[in-house]
Amino acid sequence: MNSKSKYLAYPYSIWMIIFILFPLFLIFLYSITLRNANEIKTITFTFENFAKFFNPIYINVLIRSISIAALSTIICLFIGYPVAYLLTRINEENKGLLILLFILPMWMNMLLRTYAWMTILGNTGLINSFLSFLNLPKINLLYNNNAVILGMVYNFLPFMVFPIYTALNKMDRSLIEAADDLGADSFTIFRKVIFPLSLPGVISGLVMVFMPAVSTFVIPRLLGGGKNILIGNLIEKLFLVTRDWNFGAALSMIILIIIFISIKILNVLNIDKESGISL
Repeated sequence: MNSKSKYLAYPYSIWMIIFILFPLFLIFLYSITLRNANEIKTITFTFENFAKFFNPIYINVLIRSISIAALSTIICLFIGYPVAYLLTRINEENKGLLILLFILPMWMNMLLRTYAWMTILGNTGLINSFLSFLNLPKINLLYNNNAVILGMVYNFLPFMVFPIYTALNKMDRSLIEAADDLGADSFTIFRKVIFPLSLPGVISGLVMVFMPAVSTFVIPRLLGGGKNILIGNLIEKLFLVTRDWNFGAALSMIILIIIFISIKILNVLNIDKESGISL
């Protein structure tokens, strides 16, 4: 790296230290400390906050959060991959317009988008109002895990589509033509050529969807009605309601560790696929 490039990297390094590394250090510091109830200024260093997490109640909350986030991520993959593939197949004149229409809802605040689903799924929402118009019984669509999963898929689907679209769009089309000339059918071309080459985009999409899905608290609170609390809701309550910042920080660090482990596993799978290892 030349001296000019090194100087250009300084602003980003300073930004990263102030707004990423320093907040993470504070969270870690809170997670390994306890305040003495009698002496406010007395701080004790301990791992009691992490040990407290192994209570079955909190373990069940974590398992539920990971399960819902993983299911939402898989649904996003099954919906997002065909959408990304179709975006690469349409002509350039319509591609820009379709991409704009796809990202247009993302310009609105996530809270507003989630509230919109409440008006659709609610007992007096659009769907149940239509069923009532047809003299059909109403369906309980809101305040359950299915509504939470729907909200996650809707809000985080673009994070799956665009990394896959980028990987597919950069793909060397001559490899597909070569496979076709060698007699491979469409399924074989997808399995042997297209999907392996798009795997970096798939890995990025999985990470970008799973990370916010496992830690979100707005969607479960609004669409889930707080019936099944997730880890994000628990952390929110610890910081804002019970004021137990130390335990909340410990849970945040545990979620961070889980995300790092997930990223590492996905990267290892990606390397194995690129090396031709059958999994």
